[in-house]
Amino acid sequence: MQVDLNADMGESFGPWKMGDDAALLGTVTSASIACGAHAGDPDVMASTMRIALENGVGIGSHPGFADIQGFGRRRIDMPLASLQNSIRCQVGASLGMARSLGATVRHIKLHGALGNMTSEDEDMARGCYEAALSAHPDAIIMVLAATAQERAARSLGAAFACEIFADRAYNADATLVDRRKPGAVIHDADLAGKRMVDMVKAQAIITEDGTRIETPIDSICCHGDTPEAVDIAASVRRTLEAERITVKAFDGRRG
Repeated sequence: MQVDLNADMGESFGPWKMGDDAALLGTVTSASIACGAHAGDPDVMASTMRIALENGVGIGSHPGFADIQGFGRRRIDMPLASLQNSIRCQVGASLGMARSLGATVRHIKLHGALGNMTSEDEDMARGCYEAALSAHPDAIIMVLAATAQERAARSLGAAFACEIFADRAYNADATLVDRRKPGAVIHDADLAGKRMVDMVKAQAIITEDGTRIETPIDSICCHGDTPEAVDIAASVRRTLEAERITVKAFDGRRG
């Protein structure tokens, strides 16, 4: 049994620092790096990719709504064609930066509110993935497991990887509990590690009410902006490996 461990990162901006990317890159096996829309800037993107490359960590493009002030976590109603062009620009920026460093972008993962909206709306997810793949046809799409994102990726015949979250609580439909609700974000590193072992062994998302949603689990995410991110990632990896679950970068699957 094996699973990937990833983190969202590259979210600092100029002199403003978000998270400890260097420390996380010593633990995770994949990194989804902001493209400058919801967070990040060219210097941060370059430095984060460089450290990932040095650590043998798989690099991903992490597009989101162009919403620096809201960190991409505000839902935005916009024409699909405009959203698709924004995604193309963001993925293109990732590809260009990675190429300049001698690195490769392996996967694409939607950020924040864009990720939440596409986990509920298959047509929106398909449109976003079509745009991403038009810029990077060889990308593996990282999807929120057992949601409309997975159905969209399967319908496109795209390579995809199913992701669950170490630091977020789940609703009974496999979507994430709204961050504004108590208990939505998990801060206890030991609890996060135990939850992930239970879910990976069961190959199921275990929700807050005990519902089990069977799903392949290819990757586990730790949000890089969570104050306890480094501790959570270390706990998850340590707990998985103690149970003889190999932690390594994922391979894409197809429906």
